[in-house]
Amino acid sequence: MQDSSEETKKKLLQAKHRMEAVQARDRKKERSARTRRLILEGAELEKIVPEVKDMTTDELRQFLLLHLQKHF
Repeated sequence: MQDSSEETKKKLLQAKHRMEAVQARDRKKERSARTRRLILEGAELEKIVPEVKDMTTDELRQFLLLHLQKHF
């Protein structure tokens, strides 16, 4: 009976590890998709407003806030 209990514990642990691996792959896929989206959107912004290439993050934030407030 003890062997069956140990085998059950082993199977449960394996299933847990498989689930964790699937979740880790999903998180990696989501991060990769977000990174790609951010790169593409940043590239579009640079095409439209080339001067943003020379701005710091804070300068870019202020620029966007100033220009977007006019439209919202």
